[in-house]
Amino acid sequence: MASIKDVLQGADWKLEKHVPVIEIQGAPKKAEQVKVSVSVGKEIPHPNTTEHHISWIEVYFLPKGEKFPYQLARFEFGSHGASTQGPNTSTVYTQPQVALSFKTDKSGIILACSYCNIHGLWENSRELIVE
Repeated sequence: MASIKDVLQGADWKLEKHVPVIEIQGAPKKAEQVKVSVSVGKEIPHPNTTEHHISWIEVYFLPKGEKFPYQLARFEFGSHGASTQGPNTSTVYTQPQVALSFKTDKSGIILACSYCNIHGLWENSRELIVE
């Protein structure tokens, strides 16, 4: 029997276009907003066509010393060039890039997961240090 952890893929985002890239703005302090951006295809652009695209990105925070993460956000991308005239006939394409903010007094790990409609689930993480 397979588990979700068995199908999550990861790699260096500089070499693999499917891996979510997590960026934290500045040096977060307690009781202040932590600003996070997540994108797919930062170094190597990911195709964004009707046939091959990123469908969604989810972002979680696992505070140090806790067992379960908090889901911070889920973003879905719905426009990939399709229209009533067929695949790749529209000029509207959503890019897999998101920004969010949240507050925490704890350091921990930001986790991100993305879904490519052809190549499946991809993950990445980044340490968050709150001063």
